[in-house]
Amino acid sequence: MKRPAVAVALVHHPVVDKRGDLVTSAVTNLDIHDLARTSRTYGVDRVYLVTPLVEQQQLVDRILQHWLQGHGASYNPKRAEALKLVAVAASLEDALADWQQVSGEEPWPVLTGAARQGGISFKSCREKLAERPLLLILGTGWGLAPELFERGWTVLEPIDGAGDNYNHLPVRSAAAIMLDRLLGR
Repeated sequence: MKRPAVAVALVHHPVVDKRGDLVTSAVTNLDIHDLARTSRTYGVDRVYLVTPLVEQQQLVDRILQHWLQGHGASYNPKRAEALKLVAVAASLEDALADWQQVSGEEPWPVLTGAARQGGISFKSCREKLAERPLLLILGTGWGLAPELFERGWTVLEPIDGAGDNYNHLPVRSAAAIMLDRLLGR
């Protein structure tokens, strides 16, 4: 079986805040590093940071340059190896277009959300990975904007913890769990 082509998009816009208002969330240094390292561990081909804000795009570029070409590249080559996966996209559409160009096939966008009910199971999603390049779409803030769920794209079932209706994992933790379930041995 060929290795599945998988990319992850960490969306900072459009997302919602705790009141449900449409917002653009801030890119964080931890999200960049941790998502890249987790993605590299699981063989993900590309990590998109999706933000329309030019200042946030520039911040990501400065961080990447430090670790890919600056002092950080020689100080921590393993970090540089992971951060090579990261690309900035101004929109989810730009990320999809780039992923199609990189993978050579039309991507399969799969949305995620802790507040969603139902959705394709991890097992079913894993079984379909050989069919098309996957773009796993994660939201920051309090999750992806409702408008994204109106596109008719596949939605992955939420991670079901052991708890009492508390389901608010950090996006870095959720990504690690999802990638392990989809790509882990």
